[in-house]
Amino acid sequence: MRVALRVRPGAGRTAVGGSHDGALVVRVAAPAVDGRATEAALTAVASALGLRRRDVVLVTGATSRTKVVEVPDDRAAAVADLLSDR
Repeated sequence: MRVALRVRPGAGRTAVGGSHDGALVVRVAAPAVDGRATEAALTAVASALGLRRRDVVLVTGATSRTKVVEVPDDRAAAVADLLSDR
């Protein structure tokens, strides 16, 4: 299943939860330099969904704050829970 992410780099701590225009919000401490925020976001999403990092695949948005990732279909309920977090 594909999930839209909204990455917020430079946060005080890494957190996954909430939504921004239908996209899952991922706050990461890493700066948006040389792909560090993207990699930190993918790692955080994998951890929040109980997956290995290699199970979360970036589809689009390598240099954008809005990204689309592919995750296994059996994690749909977990994604819905994270989207509803505030």
